[in-house]
Amino acid sequence: MKYSADEIIEVVRMLSEEDLDIRSVTLSVNTLPLISDNVKRVLDKLDSLNPIFDKFSSAVDKASEKYGIRIVTKRVAVTPIQFFLEVLNEEDGLKIAIKLEDLAETNRIDYIGGYSAFAERGFTKGSSLVINTMAEAINSTKRLTGMINAASTFSGLNSEAVRRFVDNIFIMKPEASARVAILSNVPPDSPFVPSAHHGIGMPEMSINVAVSGPGVIEKAIRRNSPSTLEELHELIKRTAFKITRLGELIGKAVSADVGVEFGSVDLSLAPTPKIGDSVAGIIEAAGIEKMGAHGSLSALALLMDAVKKGGSTATSHVGGLSSAFIPVSEDAVMSERALEGYVDFYTLLALSAVCNSGIDMVGISKKQGKDKATGLIMDVLSLGITLNKILGVRIIPVDEEPGSIIDLGGLLGKVVVMKLKDASVERFVSLNGFIPNSIKRLETG
Repeated sequence: MKYSADEIIEVVRMLSEEDLDIRSVTLSVNTLPLISDNVKRVLDKLDSLNPIFDKFSSAVDKASEKYGIRIVTKRVAVTPIQFFLEVLNEEDGLKIAIKLEDLAETNRIDYIGGYSAFAERGFTKGSSLVINTMAEAINSTKRLTGMINAASTFSGLNSEAVRRFVDNIFIMKPEASARVAILSNVPPDSPFVPSAHHGIGMPEMSINVAVSGPGVIEKAIRRNSPSTLEELHELIKRTAFKITRLGELIGKAVSADVGVEFGSVDLSLAPTPKIGDSVAGIIEAAGIEKMGAHGSLSALALLMDAVKKGGSTATSHVGGLSSAFIPVSEDAVMSERALEGYVDFYTLLALSAVCNSGIDMVGISKKQGKDKATGLIMDVLSLGITLNKILGVRIIPVDEEPGSIIDLGGLLGKVVVMKLKDASVERFVSLNGFIPNSIKRLETG
């Protein structure tokens, strides 16, 4: 792609006038060599990460200052704690969680991900202990995030993992449940919290970047008023290219400074609660009066395709989820449309068919029961299996009634408590075992 002087000036305007920023820079670290059957030895070994964490944090600050680009969060992802707990005891999970929290706080890291486990077919000792201790570990920390991969196209869907995850989030504080998710088909190189972890098959360490920029794309659409679908697609694609190039620039600068391999750019558009920084706002700028109205799925599909085509030509290092996120509480327009009734759970489920959000940052009332929450999660994970794609659920159980708003503050925004359908699904979701892997598994040979 060749760009004119006007388009170069446009990038400057994105940074100076349209609040373009980088969502996160993540240091991904292989911590498998730190595993021991003695928890004190593990905690001592984890202290050895202080120098690289400090160097990474300083490098992110340096890159932000040098290029004049705001970096919203600094994050670290470690090897899933499941592997530590394979050889340790249940009470050791909390000790590791507190140590990771201390490391993050000491080194100015906003989030540290990896209190995670894989249990799509069944449980090992380690994955079971992660689930057993997740509520206490996340409730006892402020920066630690966690994930359970409970389904995959290759292995099926573990219903017991879903039920046990629901048991955990029902006893978590709202701000804690916002730091855990349950997923299908989670990738090994996920820099996004709460699913962030250092995956098997990755290098010892790497730097990963997650871009942002929904407000920039919305403003470009409103400023240019494209008259055809092709013009709309091209405009989004070219804007996504510029956003991604900035992301790769920052990632490679931090990588060179730290002396760590550059990993990937997550192309996902990620909103914030700030007005004018909304993925739903892009859909409405494209001509849908209210996000959730008929046509929203088609508009989101067009957006996704254009973002991926533009972003993939800007970097060869694509990773993470690389889609669009429509977390209800973190997107001011999504939150408003949920309150108005244009966005409900089935709207979110339908939209998940063309993006990787799943059902994200939505409140549910504990009074409606665990069975309905379990059924909702199984719906999303089953869709991920059927479409062979990454999907997740991050719901916030609260005591309030549907229609209430819980303000978590900061990037988490105002959580809308949405109504689940009243009909009982307890008989189905209480069935033991797992949903067998999809027929799609045979397509892979």
